Amino acid sequence: MKPIYSVLVACCLSGSVYAQQGGDVLAAANADALKKDKEKSDKDITDAKASTKASTWMDRAKLYQNIAAGGSIKLDSAAATVAYDAYKKVIELDKDKKGGPGKLAKEAEEALKSPNLYTAFMQQGVAKFQAKNYPDAIKAMTVAGDINPKDTLAPLYTAIAAQQVKDNATAKTQLEKYIAGGGKDAAIYGSLAMLYRADNEPDKALAALDKGIALAPGNKDLANEKINIMLSSNRMDDAISGMKQMVEKDPNNVQNLVNLSIVYNNIAGKGDEEIRKLEGETKKGGNAAKQLADGKSILDTYNAEVARLSAAIKKRPTPELKRQLADVQKRVVDQKAEVAKLEAASKEAAAGASGAADAEKKLAELKQKKAENKAMEKQYLEKALAVDPNNYDANYNMGVFVFNEAVEMKRSVDKMDMNEYAKSGKEADGKVCGKFKQALPYFTKAKAVKEEPELVENLNNTQNILKQYEEKKINCVE
Repeated sequence: MKPIYSVLVACCLSGSVYAQQGGDVLAAANADALKKDKEKSDKDITDAKASTKASTWMDRAKLYQNIAAGGSIKLDSAAATVAYDAYKKVIELDKDKKGGPGKLAKEAEEALKSPNLYTAFMQQGVAKFQAKNYPDAIKAMTVAGDINPKDTLAPLYTAIAAQQVKDNATAKTQLEKYIAGGGKDAAIYGSLAMLYRADNEPDKALAALDKGIALAPGNKDLANEKINIMLSSNRMDDAISGMKQMVEKDPNNVQNLVNLSIVYNNIAGKGDEEIRKLEGETKKGGNAAKQLADGKSILDTYNAEVARLSAAIKKRPTPELKRQLADVQKRVVDQKAEVAKLEAASKEAAAGASGAADAEKKLAELKQKKAENKAMEKQYLEKALAVDPNNYDANYNMGVFVFNEAVEMKRSVDKMDMNEYAKSGKEADGKVCGKFKQALPYFTKAKAVKEEPELVENLNNTQNILKQYEEKKINCVE
């Protein structure tokens, strides 16, 4: 969210800053005249006789509107508001013989809807924003948006200001106005969805994303965020059903195929925590010291992954990397708790095997389900590559898929004791090496399309691992 708003602030405010700078030149040339007129107006409204005349307030309204629109902030930083209130006073005072609005009142009514007053409030709002007076910036630009309901700039500015003070309610309302007014920046739809997601309103978040995707069908960030929201709100079936319908309508849309593979990847990963817990339960009564060592080894692996992802995010803070980091950080917390349990268990006698059979059965079911989801992930990646063999995402994700398979195989080898390794270790190492080697062409092809930091890191890791096997004189078996 923050980076998106930073870009919007930089882009959107630049135009108005320029307008203000030009206004300052004009204000400097007429400073004395404006100051004198302001002093006279301020005096007139305190005069018992003059203050009852609609013309006094009309002159004041026009003067302060000019002060605000011309960017003469030093004279009065709330000039647009003063002008607005003065126009209201004209309407209050100027009545015809029948009690209806008089000539000046009608002019004031038109002025309250005029582009000039809109500009005055926008200038005032931008000045307040630049002074970091966000509450007053919100007030001024909200009025600007009310003056011109079809405008998209005012609600966008207002949302940006509201976000600075963590006023999500106002930010959401204003971004909805931006969209209703025909705003075309797809990033804004993603920002609105993230606000709704933060406030636990997944339905509204998904509705905003659907509008954004309709506007920019090729926007990967919007598509990925939609998947993340569906998964985080436990709508796996909806996610799969919706994406399969998209694939059926357009079977040659590579991005849809890749996105569906990502859904299955996420679902497969959802059961990892429970699998780890059940594996721990089924090992009760075994070697407590070995279990503790294994638990610490897993924790070290997760910590290393946190360090890797954190470094990658600094270089390229994509939503997918951030999601992965959050997932691994949660695993670290869970694994620390698991290690604490194992440490306590190692000081006691091995627990009984009560419930072990049920745990084994459930574990087998979860592993089978995970295997099925991983198979579906691979299937859709293969379909994507069949449509476009040079697609970056399909190649990169397939490379990661195969690489992770190799990592799992290597863990099995690493768990072998000396006798087991003597019997079949080298043969198993050859298969592990072969699996790592299978990932290499996918990473290489992806790199030929574009060089992304995480891709380069994975490619280098794969090459270094293969080099180590070569140095150990292990033949890779693919």
